[in-house]
Amino acid sequence: MRLLLDTHVMLWAMLGDGRLTETVRQAIEDERNEVYFSVVSLCEISLKRAAHPDRMSVDAAGAREAFLAAGYGELPFLSSHAEAMDGLPLLHRDPFDRMLLAQAKAEGMHLLSHDNRFPAYGDFIIEA
Repeated sequence: MRLLLDTHVMLWAMLGDGRLTETVRQAIEDERNEVYFSVVSLCEISLKRAAHPDRMSVDAAGAREAFLAAGYGELPFLSSHAEAMDGLPLLHRDPFDRMLLAQAKAEGMHLLSHDNRFPAYGDFIIEA
C-alpha cells in the first residue's frame, strides 16, 4: 500500500509522539508499505515555524532530512495535483490539507490523517 502522511502524522512519527496510534505506527513501519511525505508538508512546517517558532521545533530542512533518513519517499507537488484539487468538494478550506488530499487522490495513495473532516473525502483516507 502506498501511504502519504499528513503533516502532523509525519511530525508525530518523527518525534515519537504518543498521539500516533499503534495501528498507524504499524502501517508506517510495515515494510510492505511505501511511505511518502509531500513537499507541501515542508511548506506547511516552514510557515508554521515562522509564525510560531516557540511551538515548532523543527524546520523544513531538518524535517526533510529526518523523513528521508526514515526511508520515506519525497512526493513533489505537480500540476496534475493542482488539477485534482478542482475535483475536491469544499469540505475543508486549509490549502495545505486540500493539496495533500489532491495528491493522495491523484496518485492512488492512502492519506493518513488525524483530521476528522478528511474521511468525508472518500475511502482513500486512513484515520490516524
